[in-house]
Amino acid sequence: MTRKSVRDVLRLTAVDLSALDPAGRPIGPKTKKDAAEDLLATGAELEDLQEALYAEDARAVLLVLQGMDTSGKGGTIRHVLGLVNPQGVHIASFKKPTRAEARHHFLWRVRKVLPEPGRIGVFDRSHYEDVLVPKVEGLRTAAELRARYREINEFEHELAEAGVAVLKCFLHISPEVQRERLLARLDDPRKHWKYNPADIDARSKWSKYQQAYTAALKNCSATPWYAVPADRKWYRNWAVSRLLLETMRELDPKFPPPAYDIAAEQARLRTDDPLR
Repeated sequence: MTRKSVRDVLRLTAVDLSALDPAGRPIGPKTKKDAAEDLLATGAELEDLQEALYAEDARAVLLVLQGMDTSGKGGTIRHVLGLVNPQGVHIASFKKPTRAEARHHFLWRVRKVLPEPGRIGVFDRSHYEDVLVPKVEGLRTAAELRARYREINEFEHELAEAGVAVLKCFLHISPEVQRERLLARLDDPRKHWKYNPADIDARSKWSKYQQAYTAALKNCSATPWYAVPADRKWYRNWAVSRLLLETMRELDPKFPPPAYDIAAEQARLRTDDPLR
């Protein structure tokens, strides 16, 4: 019997967010301790694969993290991408478009920060903000949103053709846990800077956001989505690390052969005297 991969289990096929358990552990470790131990092993392999990807300098990976406020996009980046060499990672965050950005096509600012060959790119929020917020706030018509869904599918297909492996993770959090995390920010003076009163405004539109996510996940599935339970931070971090590892294993980057004679270079170094 073939063992299921994390991608097999977490891949979204039928999009029904109400049927997904934000506190679930559908595959992998059941305890925080086991997850921490596995994360160390995952990190060691990820680091080797990343080095080969960097040396190969031909393909790239783009990790897209989407989720409601406090779902842990920043925490995921810190704990998962912190496992690899930061020189090979490029992180971009997308907030409300500036006036200058709003004058361009919505994908303009996204294209500017795509990972270069050899890198792992991470989007803390992404181009999906341009279909989620407009749907919730009624800023675009249904026809305009359908057009954007098509453009996103075409854009992600274009990335795949260019050698960029896109890994899209929906960090699924419950409203109850979100409340706990927002209150924790208010209870800790060191976290006041992270609190934004606008988060409560978005929270009051929870149902609308779930509908917007459902529409985006359904209509932009040419590149698979993976639903990551995010109520347990340790499980979220483990799951994203394994999804990234499986993606990197599939790419199977190789170190390029040397463009020089190894034996000759060894001989030169053994006989060389730079102080002579």
